[in-house]
Amino acid sequence: MPHLHIQYTANLDAACDIGKLCDTLRETLLGLQKDDGTTLYPLTGTRVLAFAAQHASVADGHPGRGYIYLNLRIMRGRTEALKKMTGEALLASASAFLDPVFGRQGVGLTVHVDEAIDAYEGKRNNLAAHLQG
Repeated sequence: MPHLHIQYTANLDAACDIGKLCDTLRETLLGLQKDDGTTLYPLTGTRVLAFAAQHASVADGHPGRGYIYLNLRIMRGRTEALKKMTGEALLASASAFLDPVFGRQGVGLTVHVDEAIDAYEGKRNNLAAHLQG
């Protein structure tokens, strides 16, 4: 982890490049550092996935209204200050990327950072090997 899931109204596909938004937010997460200067989130655990809502009703229901929800799931153990820093960095990065869209249409943007609960987690991952090769 971290795993960032982006849910957004499909009308925003025509307004901006959601793939580039994913890259921008991934770079934001990977650029964050702890107080000791080490990276806050691991490269091989970082994921950003975007899902368009084909059917949505936002605010007054006008079809031009857009909404983007960023939900970041992280593992437990980070301080409240680091979680807040992460959320603020994502909000600032997404806001800067989406400024042109905000200038053209009504859009809502929400960032939510939550921690994984203690439950089963199965994994299979060979990304590190492919990054080295």
